[in-house]
Amino acid sequence: MKPVKNILKNIEILLLALSIPALLALDSVESQRYNKLNSKVNSLEKTEGELIESNKRLINDIGLLSSSSRIEKLAQEDLNMHKASSNEIVRIEIKDK
Repeated sequence: MKPVKNILKNIEILLLALSIPALLALDSVESQRYNKLNSKVNSLEKTEGELIESNKRLINDIGLLSSSSRIEKLAQEDLNMHKASSNEIVRIEIKDK
């Protein structure tokens, strides 16, 4: 019985000794994977910030372009439009049948 116990004990020690380098290698692989993912996250966060700033500028431009004073100026100067007087307004009523 003693030789079997010795063999089992030696196998346990051998497995333990082999598991340490294997775990270190696994840790190294996971560390590399983490660094790649972290780099990708940083890149995506930078892109997100740029897109947010671009979106803010576009929203501001939309506000400027759609302002009523700008539209009125374009209508008067470029399209030769004017505000309708009361005698120029025609009302149409549609009656149900």
